[in-house]
Amino acid sequence: MVEAPIKHCSALNSWCDMLLDRLEPPSGPMAALQSISRNQLEALPAPDRSQEDWRFCDLAPVAEIEPQQICSLSKPTAPVIANQVTRVVIGTDQDPLAGVALPDGLTLLNEAELQQALGPNSNLAIAKGQWPLELNQAIAPRVIGLRVSGSVEKTLELVCDASTNRGVIAARLLLILEEQAKLELLQVQLSAGANLTSVVVGVHLHKKAQLRHGLLALGHPEAALLTHLAIAQEPTSEVSHISVCQGWGVMRHEPQLNQLDGGAHTELRALQLVHSNQLADTHSRVRFNGPEGALDQLHKAVAAGNGRSVFNGVVQVPREAQRTNAAQLSRSLLLSDRARIDTKPELEIVADDVKCAHGATVSQLQQDALFYLQSRGIAPPQAAQLLLRAFCDEVICMLPSAAQAWQPLARFLDGA
Repeated sequence: MVEAPIKHCSALNSWCDMLLDRLEPPSGPMAALQSISRNQLEALPAPDRSQEDWRFCDLAPVAEIEPQQICSLSKPTAPVIANQVTRVVIGTDQDPLAGVALPDGLTLLNEAELQQALGPNSNLAIAKGQWPLELNQAIAPRVIGLRVSGSVEKTLELVCDASTNRGVIAARLLLILEEQAKLELLQVQLSAGANLTSVVVGVHLHKKAQLRHGLLALGHPEAALLTHLAIAQEPTSEVSHISVCQGWGVMRHEPQLNQLDGGAHTELRALQLVHSNQLADTHSRVRFNGPEGALDQLHKAVAAGNGRSVFNGVVQVPREAQRTNAAQLSRSLLLSDRARIDTKPELEIVADDVKCAHGATVSQLQQDALFYLQSRGIAPPQAAQLLLRAFCDEVICMLPSAAQAWQPLARFLDGA
């Protein structure tokens, strides 16, 4: 069968033009960057399936969302804050840190520090010409910039709940972890209606710094989520990033990690579930720019109904990255003969003294395991649910402990 030619998403370009026309004029510390990105977007074509990185990801449903910025949100329906959690509500034009007592070890970056960190020569500057990043910078009313010193005892929880609002929310966070700093960060993205949420997080870890970052994203079939995570690691730093996403009509998650001089450790764990006509697309990239770096990556996906799950994981090991140790594995479950899994783990290796491995599996629930459970008196639906629960919990249990208040496993499996 010959596929129809791929057409540019003119509807998305028109949607973007209408959104830009309705935005307030640039103002505040982000004014200069907002102006640059708005000018870029006017000339930049929206992603479409003619581009290699977007050939499985169709953003056309975004054009159905009201092209207006959401400036105010009702108080999110959230669990009671534990003593060891500092919650910050993001995504509005109000100061998210107003009235929030930051724990010891967290301090605000001043305007000069923010401008330096966001400048064109910074490791955390957005990549020019990337439509989702330019869209975020064109809309986000401010950047939350924090410096991390020492070991922060409390978990920092960022909550963005689009609720049933119609329109677009954009937020941006910048973290600088000083030498030997330690932070646990939980990012919670929620939606219950036809809206688009865009969040960009940039992190720079100095030597011996440690970050444990969890992303819990529970959405709605009419909602879209665009998230980008840019992390720069100095030698001897450690990063653990765990993402759990379910329920979005369209979701695109882009973790981009750069070991600046090698010698760092990166751990990536991901789980995404799609059903009905949902699309979840994760594009990760890890680059080693020096020797003796390490990566441990596991990506899991569950596809039911007419859902489509996409994973593209790129690991780049140039010549200077000798003695790199990188492992990448994609494991996917198909729960329907109409669902689709597209998985593409990639190793780009030039160095000749490395230990690198990758693999991908796509399967259904194991019949022998189902038979074993049923032979013990467990009904077939309950047996299938137990196996699915075990498959998912391997990643969900690694979220920061503060995530348990959101009941991630139960809410995740609601969409299975």
